[in-house]
Amino acid sequence: MTDARPRRVRIVEVGPRDGLQNEQAPIPTDVKVRFVDLLSDAGFPWIEVTSFVHPGAVPRMADADEVFRAIRKRPGARYVALVPNPRGLDRALAAGVEDMALFVAATESFSRANINRSIEQSLDDARAVIDGARPVGARVRAYISVAFGCPYEGPVSPTQVLRVAARLFELGVEEVVLGDTIGVATPSEVGRLMDVLLPLAPVEQWGMHFHDTRGMALANVMASMGLGLSHFDSSAGGLGGCPFAGPGAAGNVATEDLLYLLDGIGVEHGINLDGVLEASRFIVDAVGHPLTSKVYQAGGRLTTITAPR
Repeated sequence: MTDARPRRVRIVEVGPRDGLQNEQAPIPTDVKVRFVDLLSDAGFPWIEVTSFVHPGAVPRMADADEVFRAIRKRPGARYVALVPNPRGLDRALAAGVEDMALFVAATESFSRANINRSIEQSLDDARAVIDGARPVGARVRAYISVAFGCPYEGPVSPTQVLRVAARLFELGVEEVVLGDTIGVATPSEVGRLMDVLLPLAPVEQWGMHFHDTRGMALANVMASMGLGLSHFDSSAGGLGGCPFAGPGAAGNVATEDLLYLLDGIGVEHGINLDGVLEASRFIVDAVGHPLTSKVYQAGGRLTTITAPR
């Protein structure tokens, strides 16, 4: 098989939403806003800012309205908010959201544990959000959670993912993002899944959202690029992790590590690594724990020191 690696990739920074939503420490609104603004300065074309979910379900996102209104929106960049249902849609539209994300699980068990809704019910919610967004010109991307493995049902069949993805495209989503929510995917499994999914929609309509629970995230990015995929989510510092995903569910692939890899293999992305490191250094005190990004821990790119005499 020939390597279809793209010359350029698009990265969606999800740290402000997926990274912060499950943090134990409360993050002040102005800190969230500053975090997003620093990421904007780093040049991200897309940033997932917040989530318009019920505050009782995700208390850390209760200030979604204030955060979204206060961030400094860079011309040409897209600022995404997670909008899971019609109630969230009303709030998002009132806050001026023009780019939305929603999610549907690949398994019934995870859907019930996560949102207490069946897959069919969550697709009904998706339809309502898409139909409500369309008249105002808002764009919608969709995540499929546990696309590779489920903490309750084990390995997930590509045909399960295919059924959900087909429904989402029928509803009119802009792209479908495949979530390795509990970080079990390997490069060979990426290939097996995409063999089934690529006949459904062009490679440009798929995105990848890898978690690094088992250290496979960057390897899975490489496998995805070999198939021609060019849309990836990542999180500054490696923040994130799903509370419903079970023990050891680590954060997203770290943005710094992803950028370092892409720079090393000559794939363009348009993002300033030093700017991302600045954003991570800013947020680390607020979250109150070390960040997992290896590049962050190493201080960025290689710098020389004076050799001992």
